[in-house]
Amino acid sequence: MSTKTEATIEDLYKVDGKAELVNGEIVHMSPTGSQPGYAGDEIFVSLREYSKRTKTGRAVGDNKAFRVELPHRKSFSPDAAFHVGADTGMKFYEGAPVFAVEVRSEGDYGARAEREMARKRAEYFAAGTQVVWDVDLLDEAAVVRVYSAADPEKPRIYRRGETAEAEPAVPGWTMAVDDLFVE
Repeated sequence: MSTKTEATIEDLYKVDGKAELVNGEIVHMSPTGSQPGYAGDEIFVSLREYSKRTKTGRAVGDNKAFRVELPHRKSFSPDAAFHVGADTGMKFYEGAPVFAVEVRSEGDYGARAEREMARKRAEYFAAGTQVVWDVDLLDEAAVVRVYSAADPEKPRIYRRGETAEAEPAVPGWTMAVDDLFVE
């Protein structure tokens, strides 16, 4: 009989690259491509400007970790996020971000990917996240789906030419959907 040792947050600190701690295992995440990376960066920049202007919260870019305490998940690493908790210095952020962004990459399509994304959104909400964006640069009819903890099954949908929001997590912050695209 073999026994498998569960990975810990301390193990996650030693990982090179982006990863999350799920079901006791380190789950490595592939680097992203040009367009999804650009979209995530633009969201971060917009959130950073909001944070500086309002003197609230902290904009968080890609490859940062949020430590959470869920039965099967101990961390998140969204593509962009907004956090209102205390500064943790050199350690991972404590607790879930109030707003998390997941930008779809090439492998984030199909029935299995949809199930995984729905499961991860549910875990974000269970950890305390108020709003999750599902950004799909290939879907002209629904580029940004805004899921909220208050109504997690009915996303608000934003298309090109519209302005998306993250209420109530980031009050008053908006972003033009067109800004997610390299023009």
